[in-house]
Amino acid sequence: MDRHIPVYPLPEEIRKMSQDETMCKYCGVSYLIFHEFKLLDEKVKTMEKKMKFYEGSVEREKMLQEKLQCLSQDFEQCTAASESKTERIRELVTELENKEAAVENLSKQLRSFHKEKEDIWRQSQLVQSIQFEPNLS
Repeated sequence: MDRHIPVYPLPEEIRKMSQDETMCKYCGVSYLIFHEFKLLDEKVKTMEKKMKFYEGSVEREKMLQEKLQCLSQDFEQCTAASESKTERIRELVTELENKEAAVENLSKQLRSFHKEKEDIWRQSQLVQSIQFEPNLS
């Protein structure tokens, strides 16, 4: 079926008429059915575009939900790993502090032993000097 497309558009005052003025009082069909058809055709095209957008948005939302789920799991794993590593760092810091205290104690003992060694060496030098000193009596 071929569509009849008018060569000249409807005058502006006719296009602006209300639907009641262009409708048959007996059957209710508009005298300007082509104009009505064009309006409906434009509405259908607009609605089809919206439907395509919404169809795509449902799929996009599903993908985003899946991605959000994966990211949430990754976040939970990273949080758990971070907490575990933080606890391990605390343990290592405590261990390091204990070892530093042990090194400090050993250093003090070493200094004490060096001092004691020097004292003993001086005493031995003194004893040797007394032993090798000629008897003056």
